[in-house]
Amino acid sequence: VKELVLDNCRSDDGKIVGLSSDFENLEFLSMINVNLLSVSNLPKLNKLRKLELSDNRISGGLEVLAERTPNLTHLNLSGNKIKDINTLEPL
Repeated sequence: VKELVLDNCRSDDGKIVGLSSDFENLEFLSMINVNLLSVSNLPKLNKLRKLELSDNRISGGLEVLAERTPNLTHLNLSGNKIKDINTLEPL
């Protein structure tokens, strides 16, 4: 699987569930409006290039993205609860 779109699939606990490092060839992942609070349990996805996370409730913890998605070139965080530009510093 190279592209996975999970838009509008609600997350009950605010976390990413069911996505594992088995998706090693994933290049595009879209999780728009899924009620995410955190990306803390995002698996390592070495080939991921584009990540859509708009319209969630993420407010921080973005250092995980830098660690687990080393080839990320496009990231959409619009419509989240990020209040301070310094939150983006780990990226």
